Amino acid sequence: MISAGAMEADPSDLAPVHAAIASYYSAKVAKFGATPLGVDWSCVPTQELRFVQLLKLCDFSSPFSCNDLGCGYGALIAYLDQRHADCAIDYVGIDLSEAMLRRARRLWRNRANVSFVLGHASPRVADYSVASGIFNVQLDQPLAIWERFVAETLDQLHRTSSRGFAVNFMKAPAGGKPDRKGLYSTQPDRWARYCADRFGSATEVLDDYGLREYTLIVRR
Repeated sequence: MISAGAMEADPSDLAPVHAAIASYYSAKVAKFGATPLGVDWSCVPTQELRFVQLLKLCDFSSPFSCNDLGCGYGALIAYLDQRHADCAIDYVGIDLSEAMLRRARRLWRNRANVSFVLGHASPRVADYSVASGIFNVQLDQPLAIWERFVAETLDQLHRTSSRGFAVNFMKAPAGGKPDRKGLYSTQPDRWARYCADRFGSATEVLDDYGLREYTLIVRR
């Protein structure tokens, strides 16, 4: 169990974790380009299925602002254009990989109300924040360090989201071992309980959409 007190430490010692993530995804996008494979997803349909779950957080009946943490090349923007074109959304994408952001800025260079920031946290408070797949690739990080990264990231998503945030996790398989070395998986109640206890927020777990993962929605 991650205690709240353990998360009060200076998060600057997570810099090696951030650097490893940036290196991993920079290599992916260099190899596969601005495609789902470039952000470590297998295909467009499953990538968009995850967007469907994450965006259940949002009220599309009126304009809102959205932070996309771990935005990659900005695939969420294309999905929003396709499914929610009638809603004005002020979008900021944040990513650790400069190589990824170069592609995002090139793809969306003429787009109003879209901007990108290099880093591990949003520089602004938005109505909503979403993050897809950012907790999966543990690589060779010790479990305790990786879960400190997860907790610190959830904390900053809470701080920078006035209405709520949504993230997803791989679901731990039977026996508790991931299918592939270097991946992080967890049971659905683990981080839902953390968010409920730490933030006093309403949490909702979505785990019935056909993938071995779950989406956690945290509302103010």
